[in-house]
Amino acid sequence: MYARQENFSATAAPPRRRARIEIIPLIDVIFFLLATFVLFTLSLNRLQSVPVELPQARLNAHPDPGDQTVVLQISGAGTAYWNRELITLADLPGRLLGYKAATPAPRILVADDSAARWGDTVRALDEIRRAHIPVSLETILRPSGQ
Repeated sequence: MYARQENFSATAAPPRRRARIEIIPLIDVIFFLLATFVLFTLSLNRLQSVPVELPQARLNAHPDPGDQTVVLQISGAGTAYWNRELITLADLPGRLLGYKAATPAPRILVADDSAARWGDTVRALDEIRRAHIPVSLETILRPSGQ
């Protein structure tokens, strides 16, 4: 018989295998995480809300005939309408003092038209506040002088 002779030395180690990073399983894990986050964010769009009925502004169809409320409509270029009478905003403090002295329960409704500037409206509101007259703001836009 033939004897097979193997040469193993006591100091020689078996050949080492190099570590490899497998990319295919890594891509599978990344796609799984991506799909999980996409499905999670899609489920966030189903938020429930509480139905709320917001108040609506209504015009008074039957105004009180004894009501002495002044309608002050702020217009453009420093002008305003005091119950449809054209005045300047410089005349407003005097008118407010006269109105307060002549009326037992003074009230003012402030309206704007399309030519009004916000700064003029704020100045008019400040003058009304200085005169200590109750004020309301109209929620609809009127044509100029109406």
